[in-house]
Amino acid sequence: MALPTPVLLRGVPGSPYTRKMLALLRYRHIPYRFLIGSQQSSTGLPQPKVYLLPTFYLPNAAGELEAVVDSTPLIRRFEAEFSDRSVIPSDPVVAFFDYLLEDYADEWLTKAMFHYRWYYESDIKKSADILPRWTAISEPEDEVQKLGKAFSQRQISRLYVVGSNDTTAPVIEASYQRCVNIMKGILEQRPFLLGNRPGAADFGMYGQLTQLAGFDPTPMAFTLRETPRVFAWIDIVDDLSGLDVNEEDWLSRDDLKAQIGDLLSEVGRVYAPAMLANADALMRGADEVTTTIDGKAWTQQPFPYQGKCLQWLGEQYAGLAAADREVVNTVIAGTGCEALFSG
Repeated sequence: MALPTPVLLRGVPGSPYTRKMLALLRYRHIPYRFLIGSQQSSTGLPQPKVYLLPTFYLPNAAGELEAVVDSTPLIRRFEAEFSDRSVIPSDPVVAFFDYLLEDYADEWLTKAMFHYRWYYESDIKKSADILPRWTAISEPEDEVQKLGKAFSQRQISRLYVVGSNDTTAPVIEASYQRCVNIMKGILEQRPFLLGNRPGAADFGMYGQLTQLAGFDPTPMAFTLRETPRVFAWIDIVDDLSGLDVNEEDWLSRDDLKAQIGDLLSEVGRVYAPAMLANADALMRGADEVTTTIDGKAWTQQPFPYQGKCLQWLGEQYAGLAAADREVVNTVIAGTGCEALFSG
């Protein structure tokens, strides 16, 4: 059964995954209706099992609306439901790297987003001032301030979930700075990660950067000073509805090593050891993830969802035809990403 349009979702501008999906819907010309703030109340919509943003309200097999979250499988569902302007490359090798880079953005860059927002006083203050107003724009000032204070305290207390602490802060921040500098180099050659049209990975990267480079003062100042090209890219990706695309716009598999090798090395440097250490801790039933990332100590609480992400990534790799897998192995050789698939 084809999805009816406009598709209905709710979210807020401060959610990188909300921004990711809104930009994707605009690019793919999928009509949508977006609920924000007071628009979210009194709708009688079903509740998700886990409260995450964005939440889509889509029909199930019985035609009943259900609350659906998690951007990566939602993107694949929309690929099956809407044929035009795909964000999944047709070459399975290129599609594999699109999946890997999307997960890097979703699961590693989000650490930087959460860290910067709730680690520095200027960033905390801006978030406390703005975030509650997106859902309570007409509430009395004293009530909004209370909401901002309570929300900030709750989020700061949860920094440990993403691994942000005084020990890991230098690792997270150095990685973000390398990432945007690598992005700068890519954008000097072409407008998107994997060619002249955006893949799912571009929307994943964009979603995190709307916050890191476009909202939170500390990383935004660095991005504006060092990589203004990346700052400008965010505004471009925000609405790609006018972009003309064709199949030849994707990079060739033969060009991947040269074109995204630096970014893959960053993935192998930070994302790979974090995901593997997390999976190991989950397997052992440990209370803490302890490892070394980029030559420095890393500790955080085990994160079950990221254990699933690593499993799904392994399934993507195992699902490749043997010849395609050999190409992938050649591209990732020496990047550190090999460790993700050596088990």
